[in-house]
Amino acid sequence: MVAVRRATVPFLLAGALLLTGCSDDVPAAPATLTTRTVTPATVTSTPAPPPVTSSSVAAPPPVAAGKVVVLDPGHNGGNGAHPAEINRQVPAGRGQTKPCNTTGTSTNAGYPEHAFTWDVAQRVGKALSGKGIRVVYTRQNDTGVGPCVDRRAAIGNEANADAVVSIHADGSTAAGATGFHVAYSSPPLNAAQGEPSTRLAQVVRDTLRTSGFSTSNYIGGNGLSARADLAGLNLSTRPAALVECGNMRNAAEAARMTSAEGRQQYASAIAAAIEAYLAS
Repeated sequence: MVAVRRATVPFLLAGALLLTGCSDDVPAAPATLTTRTVTPATVTSTPAPPPVTSSSVAAPPPVAAGKVVVLDPGHNGGNGAHPAEINRQVPAGRGQTKPCNTTGTSTNAGYPEHAFTWDVAQRVGKALSGKGIRVVYTRQNDTGVGPCVDRRAAIGNEANADAVVSIHADGSTAAGATGFHVAYSSPPLNAAQGEPSTRLAQVVRDTLRTSGFSTSNYIGGNGLSARADLAGLNLSTRPAALVECGNMRNAAEAARMTSAEGRQQYASAIAAAIEAYLAS
């Protein structure tokens, strides 16, 4: 008997080594070799999303955005040359009348209140505008006349202001008189002159004080002054306060008011106070 030797035939299929099987002594028929072509898949790369940065995320609007603030810089540069116009009587509230406007005071060296209030108001307005607050001024320059005190109040009312702040400086000749105070209408003549106006006055007082300014030692109490004789406050139907930033006849305060740095300090404190009030 002749022995039949088994054969093992290697086949290469798609890169892999395949072995044919065998049974008993009969050689198996060769397997049919099937080939297939593998086409590499096309890989499409998807670009990664851009990194999120602070500039690509919309920041929420400031709390006070969209609010309206009326700034009333006291007096005007042309008032002194028009006495007849500024001395005419206008309504002052509570059944009273008073002169349309006045020239204001000045430092002993001649720096006028109207220039101080105009400069500070512009600085305050710039800071508020940068926070999305709409700012309205009662006068547009420091060379005009007026407007009269009743008209100044009307500007705040017509603007439907969320806050009206009148900026002034005092001219007391009392010995040692120094410090700021904030006036508000009292007794109130309408709802806006009640809690909203007293709260505005308190916030302005508190912010000026925490900003390093001293409260008045000669008028009002604890930096606040309830007034019934100020037309701009009496005639307002919006929350309103008047800040006397200090005494221009006091040497130390006069030096501060005369310097640009000092006026910026006043403006920064007043702007911060208004922002705090609007956010409260």
